[in-house]
Amino acid sequence: MPRGRVLVRLFSDLLSPPSCAACDAALATSTTMLCRPCAATVERCPSGDEPWAFGYFGGALATVVKRLKYAGRPDLARPLGHLLRERCRALRLSAEVVVPVPIHPRRLAERGYNQAALLAAHVAVEVRARVAATALQRTIDVPQQAGLDRAGRWANVAAAFQVRHGPSVAGRRVLLVDDVATTGATLGACSGVLLAAGAASVGAIVVARTALESAARDARKDCPAPRIRT
Repeated sequence: MPRGRVLVRLFSDLLSPPSCAACDAALATSTTMLCRPCAATVERCPSGDEPWAFGYFGGALATVVKRLKYAGRPDLARPLGHLLRERCRALRLSAEVVVPVPIHPRRLAERGYNQAALLAAHVAVEVRARVAATALQRTIDVPQQAGLDRAGRWANVAAAFQVRHGPSVAGRRVLLVDDVATTGATLGACSGVLLAAGAASVGAIVVARTALESAARDARKDCPAPRIRT
């Protein structure tokens, strides 16, 4: 790291001491996201399965994602974005367009930001692609996915998305970005409308995926929603 950037980081740490993104314990340096006890709870995902994910949804990683999403902590998109960049680099992912999974305008107004869009900005830098933040829109403000079973989640989002600007994705390799994948219902619905709009291919990367998502992959053949393809 260039000397100037090192000095800026040290000065920043003096003004605002770094803390663990999960438990707020003091950190020795801002180059890490979690303290050692919290980091020990993070389980990384294997590289072969899609949607690609940095880790499993649990422990400190789940805590950080929840704080980003529900606790008014958009600043946490930066360390989580670095995890996604690391994953993209390890997998050598490439894309022409990065598309965040949208949230309904009402929820956007309540929250003040779309966490997927914040994460997508970091992914786009890593894969050297442009962000099409408004390529997709969520037209139906469906109930929260939490607490629903696999069938309920797929039915919940089956018609919730549409492509807002087709030319931005037509003929292009698209990489979807979201915070968490549980059954793959949301990513599957988004992938379906993007492919229908002419996207050449659609892949997906998330910060975390749940064990339920992994268990559900083999059962998706019974679900009417299209599968993600690359």
